[in-house]
This record gives sequence, structure tokens and C-alpha cells, in this order.
Amino acid sequence: MMPDKQDGFPNKRIPLRTCIGCRTKKSKKEMLRIVHTPEGTLETDVTGKKNGRGAYLCHEEECLKKAAKNKGLERSFRMKVDEEMLRSLLEQIQDE
Repeated sequence: MMPDKQDGFPNKRIPLRTCIGCRTKKSKKEMLRIVHTPEGTLETDVTGKKNGRGAYLCHEEECLKKAAKNKGLERSFRMKVDEEMLRSLLEQIQDE
């Protein structure tokens, strides 16, 4: 790989993730990670390092609502997502 920058190191790739609500691609740092924990709950993951299956959302309530409507959460986590879990996620998103 040829060096592209002035310091002699090649350009670093920025990981892109797709929002499960609006389907836009953004960098990993711009997205909010939702995790299906081994205990069976859905939580937001600020660090990006929690154990469990993860999916990404934009930092907007509208994307969570779209993901719930088009069953993106259920498809990503391979589980049924009830109203209580959605309410809990919505509160966590609003707090951030």
C-alpha cells in the first residue's frame, strides 16, 4: 500500500455502519449501537464494546421508530421486540 499522507503512513479506513431504521451509511462514531445482551435485554452501548449482538441506529428517535415499524430490530437481533423494550430504548436515546 502506497503512503498517501505527508507523514508516510497509509490512509486509515473508517468503518461504516448502516442504520437499521433509515438505512443510511455513516461512520461508526456517528452511530448509536444497540446491543442484545446475553441476559436477553436491549441496551444502548456508548463504548461499542459491550458483549452481545449489536445493531446501529442514527441518534434520532425517528430512526428507532422506523426500525420498529419495518421490523429492523427484530431482524437484526433475531428476536421479538415488545413495546416495553422499545420504550426503554427510546428513553435511553432521549437521555443521550
